[in-house]
Amino acid sequence: MSPDPSPLAPLDEDWERALCLVAHPDDMEFGAAAAVARWTGQGKSVVYCMVTSGEAGIDGLDPETCREVREAEQVESARIVGVDVVDFLREPDGILEYGVALRRRLAAVVRAHRPEIVITGNFRDTWGGRNLNQADHIAVGRAVLDAVRDAGNRWVFPEQVAEGAEPWGGVRAVWAFGSPQATHAVDTTDSFDAGVASLEAHAAYIEGLGWENWDPREFLEGMAHSAGSRLGTRFAAPFEVLPMGWGD
Repeated sequence: MSPDPSPLAPLDEDWERALCLVAHPDDMEFGAAAAVARWTGQGKSVVYCMVTSGEAGIDGLDPETCREVREAEQVESARIVGVDVVDFLREPDGILEYGVALRRRLAAVVRAHRPEIVITGNFRDTWGGRNLNQADHIAVGRAVLDAVRDAGNRWVFPEQVAEGAEPWGGVRAVWAFGSPQATHAVDTTDSFDAGVASLEAHAAYIEGLGWENWDPREFLEGMAHSAGSRLGTRFAAPFEVLPMGWGD
């Protein structure tokens, strides 16, 4: 399938707080870290939350050792793009299930951080061609959409409210990076190098993948240049925008 040639609209950057809710360490770096570097450079607050610790991601490491390695790499990767808060929910890697239990955990995170924008990864069945998406990405993305709505309703997961977590209905939109249905993008030309460095910080994971001669910069350049050509910039990060307001 050939890339979508339609233009991408600029993202609305009139906000101050974002929460990134994704399945694994490295998910942000494969699609949105350069955008995060741009936003933290503007003085915006961005928080990361990883649903798993990616402990099933390196064949040569047992899960507990892998968890420690991948969490440490993610914290450093986030630091490179200006993110100081990285939470790990430590749900089981590779076997996440969409449902009420996952929605409950994610709603609690939204209520705790009270973001205006929530960022997640592509939750569509594919990446826009024959390459199937991974099950954890789909489960988390779908749960994020529902959890954002859940977080604003005091009668959904009311035990959280009883324990002091006030409802939060202030999320204006969920942005899904890497989606084949992307309609918007942000210029990452000036922050692209930070995004590359952020992905390179996942050195143990990349080595564990065994991709011979794989170059993080070359990989990211291909995607960023394609999106940039549709935005009218050198590099860009594309997003599917899902408004969360009633009637949107």
